[in-house]
Amino acid sequence: MIIGVPKEIKNNENRVSMTPAGAHTLVKKGHRVLVQKDAGKGSGFSNEEFTSVGAEIIDTPGEVFKSSDMIVKVKEPQPDEVELLKEGQLLFTYLHLAAAPELTKSLMDKKITCIAYETVQLEDGSLPLLTPMSEVAGRMSVMVGAEFLSKAKGGSGILLSGVPGVKPAKVVILGAGTVGMNATKMAVGLGADVMVLNKSPGKLKYLEDIYGSRIKTLILNEFSLAEAVKEADLLIGGILIPGAAAPKIVKEYMVESMRDGSVIVDVAIDQGGCVETVTHATTHDDPVYVKHGVIHYSVANMPGAYARTSTFALTNTTLPYIIKLAGMGFRKALDFDNSLRKGVNVIDGKCTYESLARSLDLPYARLEILI
Repeated sequence: MIIGVPKEIKNNENRVSMTPAGAHTLVKKGHRVLVQKDAGKGSGFSNEEFTSVGAEIIDTPGEVFKSSDMIVKVKEPQPDEVELLKEGQLLFTYLHLAAAPELTKSLMDKKITCIAYETVQLEDGSLPLLTPMSEVAGRMSVMVGAEFLSKAKGGSGILLSGVPGVKPAKVVILGAGTVGMNATKMAVGLGADVMVLNKSPGKLKYLEDIYGSRIKTLILNEFSLAEAVKEADLLIGGILIPGAAAPKIVKEYMVESMRDGSVIVDVAIDQGGCVETVTHATTHDDPVYVKHGVIHYSVANMPGAYARTSTFALTNTTLPYIIKLAGMGFRKALDFDNSLRKGVNVIDGKCTYESLARSLDLPYARLEILI
């Protein structure tokens, strides 16, 4: 199979979807790997590192898209890239289509076969291709939150850890999934006053077993959430429903109750965000805006800021799936690996992921019938 690796063009997206080591593995298995010129530069990989393992460097994105059977990316295709996709082509990337109705329509109209990293799901319910980037984003959320709490960035001037004789900042974390657990790890490590809210008690018990009295936990409901948000210096949103739009659980009146200079980091922005006052995705160039006196950070590609770490972590998990798709072909790979079946969001102009179809009010087509 011919596998295309275009250069990412989303704002400050420095990750690349393939490391030279990944390309080496695919070439050894008899596949062609076409890497756009300088695609790896933002992650610290030179063109020579790719050619030395047998990959081919291609000058333009048009050539990469035109010549490839499968396009492997990091982020959803931007409008210029959608134009380059061709009917029946396999696209394997993060898509987050529930927050992108126009992109969904375009991919359906062009009859692209789309497998979303974020909905590939194992039998135990875990999301193996979303997990590594959620780990990065969860840890980053505390780092960027601490930065924007500084007075120099417009924040309230509270040091996350405090100092002897001075209280630390109150960090409220919504969700105890991968984002929440990694945010908790960072916030506790920095000495913050940490509270984690989650709907089910199981993960809260797990966190308490690890951190004991260093954290507080609450069952997530509107009453407990309103009380916690009001006291938060830093609020981190890590709510996820696989493939669907994130529920707007933090209401505007809750944000209005926060102190001026407090910070919200909505990691759920890829799926539309879980805070009502988070109205749009921001960029690394322009990461925040202020509403009701509260700083809102809603960058949709947070791990792009730590591109080298993120690229290694991503390729570690995506490569086995790329090997299956390239070696077996799309349909045989789906028969062999049920987790890949759950990754299919769009095929032959139809939406095959039920929660996505509900979120965008689209007809739902069962994948089993289509293939």
